[in-house]
Amino acid sequence: MARILLIEDSPTDTAVLTQLLERNGHQVLASGNAEDGIETCKREQPDLVMMDVVLPGMNGFQATRALSRDAATSTIPVLIVSTKGMDTDKAWGMRQGARDYIVKPPREDELIARINALLGA
Repeated sequence: MARILLIEDSPTDTAVLTQLLERNGHQVLASGNAEDGIETCKREQPDLVMMDVVLPGMNGFQATRALSRDAATSTIPVLIVSTKGMDTDKAWGMRQGARDYIVKPPREDELIARINALLGA
């Protein structure tokens, strides 16, 4: 079981992804915006961060860059989960420090496989 921080501003997506992750044995911490998510990540040190891109204030690309460049959080893998599915979005997300990128809505088996790969499970 992993502790996963979900940074997502949609209450619906948060509920759906939380249920999916908990059904697969993970503990979920949720944050509704990037700034709170970064603070939660520093404080809680989760095993993995699932990051939306379209967020109020700071976007997910900026937050991913902040987490990947901060010594306190740089070892925590970031998985971007976004509706932005163009190759340029994926490439940009990876350049910001994300370890993987999956387009919403993710298939449960694919999402869990990607999470397990990132966690080395």
